[in-house]
Amino acid sequence: MTPPGHPERVARYQAITQALSDPAFDGLIRKEAPMGDRAEVLRCHPEDYVARIEAAIPAEGYRSLDADTHVSPGSLESAMRAVGGNCAAVDAVLAGKAGNAFTAMRPPGHHAETATAMGFCLFGSVAIAAKRALDHHGLGRVAVIDFDVHHGNGTQDLLWSEGRALFASSHQMPLYPGSGAAHETGAHDNVLNAPLDPMTGSAQMRAAYDQVILPAVRDWQPELILISAGFDAHADDPLANLNWTTEDFAWVTRRICETADAVCDGRVVSTLEGGYDLGALAEGTAAHVQVLMEVAG
Repeated sequence: MTPPGHPERVARYQAITQALSDPAFDGLIRKEAPMGDRAEVLRCHPEDYVARIEAAIPAEGYRSLDADTHVSPGSLESAMRAVGGNCAAVDAVLAGKAGNAFTAMRPPGHHAETATAMGFCLFGSVAIAAKRALDHHGLGRVAVIDFDVHHGNGTQDLLWSEGRALFASSHQMPLYPGSGAAHETGAHDNVLNAPLDPMTGSAQMRAAYDQVILPAVRDWQPELILISAGFDAHADDPLANLNWTTEDFAWVTRRICETADAVCDGRVVSTLEGGYDLGALAEGTAAHVQVLMEVAG
C-alpha cells in the first residue's frame, strides 16, 4: 500500500489483472510470484542497503524514504516477490519451460540505485534477474531494454560496470530522474540511451528502436533479452507526455521479440515498471502480453 492519492497504487495491479482476465488470455500459464531470495538481491545491492530497507518497514502506516517513495507493512514482501517473480521467470525461460514470460508485479524497480531507493522503487528487480541469468545460469551476455517513459537510472547504475550486460533505454528527456543522456555509455560501452523529445509520439520512438536500439542489441548478441515494460509513455498518462498509443506498445514489443528470435531463440523476460493512467496501463499491458503470447506460439 502507498499513501492515498499516490500514483503507484494497488489499483494498478488490479487494472492489469482485470485486463488479463479476458478470454483472449486463457492460454496464459499463470504462476504466483515466489518470495525472492535475499542472496539474489545481494547480487546487485550491498548488505547494508538491504538491511536499511528491512529496518525501514513500519509495523503500521507509512514511512517515507524520500518525497516519492514510501513503504508500508507489506512493502518488503511485495518487493521481494517482484525479485522472486523475475528470477523464476528467467529460470523458466532458460529451462525451456516457457518461450517468454511477463512478471506483473509492483513496486517497480528500475529507479532503485545500488544503495538508494527512489522513484517508487526499492530493489532493481530487472538488474537482479539479469545477474541471475549471468551468474547462476552462466550466460555470457544479456541485454535489458527499458521502454518506460522515465529513464531507468537504477538499472543503469546497477549494470554500469557489468561488461556482460547491455542496458538500452528509450525515455522522455527532460523528465524525472534527469539521467539518461546519450553520452552516458557505461564502463564497458554497455549502456545505450536514446532520449526522446516530449510530444513526439510514435515516429521518433520507432526510429530510435529501428535505427539505434535494436541494431545495438543485435550486435551485442545476447543470450536473453529482459524488458523493463513501463506503460507511462501513453498519451493518457499523467506523469509524462510522449504521446504513445496502445499500438506503439504492441509495435515495440513485436520488434523486440523479432530481435530476440534472431539472436537468442526468442528468449524474453519482461516485467512491469510504470504506467499510472489505469485505462492506458490496462490496454498497454494487454497489447504487450498479447504479442508475447503470439510469438511464443
